[in-house]
Amino acid sequence: MKAVEALWEAALDGNEYRATDVVLEAAGEHGHEAVLLDVVGAVQQRVGREWAANRISVAQEHAITAINDRAVTALSITRPRREAVHGRVTVACVDGEWHALPARLLAEVLSLRGFAVDYLGAQVPAPHLITYLHRTSPDVVALSSSIATRLPVAHATMTACQATGVPVMVGGAAFGVDGVYARRFGANAWAADARAAADMLLSQTIQPPSAPHQPVDDLPHLADQEYTLVTRSARDLVRSVYRGLEERVPAMRSYSDEQRQHTAEDLAHIVEYLATALYVDDDSLFRDFLSWTGEVLNARGVPAQVLEPALDLLSVQLRDFPRAQRMLAAPDRSLPV
Repeated sequence: MKAVEALWEAALDGNEYRATDVVLEAAGEHGHEAVLLDVVGAVQQRVGREWAANRISVAQEHAITAINDRAVTALSITRPRREAVHGRVTVACVDGEWHALPARLLAEVLSLRGFAVDYLGAQVPAPHLITYLHRTSPDVVALSSSIATRLPVAHATMTACQATGVPVMVGGAAFGVDGVYARRFGANAWAADARAAADMLLSQTIQPPSAPHQPVDDLPHLADQEYTLVTRSARDLVRSVYRGLEERVPAMRSYSDEQRQHTAEDLAHIVEYLATALYVDDDSLFRDFLSWTGEVLNARGVPAQVLEPALDLLSVQLRDFPRAQRMLAAPDRSLPV
């Protein structure tokens, strides 16, 4: 669809008026749902790829996303009006999830399909979401999460929603290929994208949750406490690894404050992803993160091998954690050359 390139160019130029014209013209030709998912959605996916390849900056990423969001507003204002005939759906992002556009696209599509939709936006704390569900009694709650490190929060939120008797549909990249973590967490439904979610809600009744349970019931390996202990000691782990890196890499001692901050942030991400991999007991989650991080570093002219000493030092710190040791084992790191 040529509108994809036109919207990308308008958003990249920071021209929200041209971007709005593009989506409205395309909606007249292809329909609102197609433009939401196949134009706005496609451009937003490109944003992530272009940032990872170091072809756009963080500021540009945010600017393009903001323009896309305003384009969705323009489409929402001009969309065909219809009465809600298919029930009520609450759409929200889990706490800590700032990537709200996928959830908003779902909310817009569901409204177009004739659902009553309560869209709560980004980063919704679980207690507030539960209070809202008690007040509004939706037929389904749809939870969105794009970042894997939000999986523990997503799992707890999902379980809390199910305890109210409301079935939970989940979606987003955080839940893994083919929704592997959604099934592991006991979600009532998983959808690969907004179109699939709307089709599923139209074609079948999602079964209500069974008897209430705790997250540990879905993940019995959590009983070894590795996830809990790594999470609680994350700051100390980052500090210890940073000090060890300064000894191994003397050049770090002359880093600027900004370089020190970026290094500490990178270490914190490594620890956070390791903790998440421990939570779901999936080595591939951590390896995929390392591979992606290595590609991002390479795109910025930094050899991915700079991660090796940090991983070695982290392994020393976690020498009494068998599952963490397995995930940190050198042959499995999958760092790009």
